[in-house]
Amino acid sequence: MTDLRTKTVPEERVVRPAAETPAHNRLVMLGRGRSLLMDALLILASLVIIYPLLWMLVSSFRPTDVIFRSPGLWVNDLVLTNYTQGWHALGNPFGHYLMNSALVVIGAVAGNLLSCSLAAYAFARLRFRLKTLWFSIMLVTIMLPIHVVVVPQYILFNQLGWVNTFIPLVLPKFMATDAFFVFLMVQFIRGIPRELDEAARIDGCGHWRIFARVMLPLMGPALATTAIFTFIWTWSDFFTSLIYLTSPEKYTVPVALRGFLDSTSGSNWGAMFAMSIVSLVPIFLAFLFGQKFLVKGIATTGGK
Repeated sequence: MTDLRTKTVPEERVVRPAAETPAHNRLVMLGRGRSLLMDALLILASLVIIYPLLWMLVSSFRPTDVIFRSPGLWVNDLVLTNYTQGWHALGNPFGHYLMNSALVVIGAVAGNLLSCSLAAYAFARLRFRLKTLWFSIMLVTIMLPIHVVVVPQYILFNQLGWVNTFIPLVLPKFMATDAFFVFLMVQFIRGIPRELDEAARIDGCGHWRIFARVMLPLMGPALATTAIFTFIWTWSDFFTSLIYLTSPEKYTVPVALRGFLDSTSGSNWGAMFAMSIVSLVPIFLAFLFGQKFLVKGIATTGGK
């Protein structure tokens, strides 16, 4: 009879990693070198891209007669009067023009969110005649330059007596004229399972209740993306405001900034750069607080 106490358990073999060869070390060092080189190139490209903005920020603290003499980013004589002079240099406080831009932006954002979401729901969920044709026409308008429709629109709004008002800047947004956002929301809604629609229809919901109670809560990322892009594009729009706004009291921020430049006399560059920095703060804050929704709205689908 075998004594179990005398049996020895064989030792487990320890698998040791193979010794690193010189060739392996060279490959690792080469990979790290490439990574560091790519990081350095990206940092350098970022500095080149952001340099004009940094130069404008620094120039807003320089005297006007020194701005174009120094291309660097170092301030020798710090001047804060550019901000105080620029705020009151155009007859009205610059906050008046900020308020005008804010009113236009609020109307444009509300119009795009309402009209584009309704149009997108119709294209994604409803069935009607010539649906494919109308959707194709809508996509073609994305490639249509705005300069093609400027003259007909101006004639129409002028005959209605709406020139020198905010109506031409806001009313088109309530008619789903921004086909890019319609297309974005259509693709988002198509990613939402149709079973949700069918379940809501069984509970007695019609299209309006399905849109309001099912679609809109799920379209949060797409709506946020539309709101952020509309805010940035409308706030920075110079061409449309220049055409329809003729009274200085109605000027938005981009048109008001042009008032600092005068081809017949001296231009107040320091004050203009100072107010340009002030006008960039809302855009910076909108992108800072909305970038999470912006990336999510572009990269995700409604099925999540």
